[in-house]
Amino acid sequence: MRNWLREIRKEKGLTQDEVATKAFINRAFYTQIENGSRNPSFEVAKNIANTLGINPSAFFTREFSEPFQLALKNSPMIIAHCDLELRYTWIYNPHPDFDTDSTIGKRDDEIAINDGTLKLMELKQEVIRNGRKVKKKICFPLSTGDHYYYVYGEPLFDSNGEITGAVTASMDITDLVEDEK
Repeated sequence: MRNWLREIRKEKGLTQDEVATKAFINRAFYTQIENGSRNPSFEVAKNIANTLGINPSAFFTREFSEPFQLALKNSPMIIAHCDLELRYTWIYNPHPDFDTDSTIGKRDDEIAINDGTLKLMELKQEVIRNGRKVKKKICFPLSTGDHYYYVYGEPLFDSNGEITGAVTASMDITDLVEDEK
């Protein structure tokens, strides 16, 4: 089940029929895509993504990321994309406090409000506003205690060179920070 897709559709106030019509596909096919029993082609994923304002890669995360997952599955890295409104369009390897599917389509301040999430949002806004890479050390209060991350952000561009959002790579450096104390 692609709960994240259903939630984004509902947040946009659209029915399955409206999404299917705007994506130029049959409603039954869209229903199968949303419930996870069928996968869209890249063209169909692109049309649905354009309708909902998300990145089409969200449909193919599992297929494209297998080698990526093997390399990073036990690493302290979190990789994420967001759009111009700072809504997650893709995320990999989040802290166990966060579920990937329920994060897609949301802003950090819709997931949790604390100094860390607010600083992360500021970093993303700076990246998008200035079109430049930014890096900062940010502390997040999590269920396992305070976690410190080096967060690297840089702009995402479309094929026309326009900024469409930001990508962040965050590395948990809590052990290093604790060793310095």
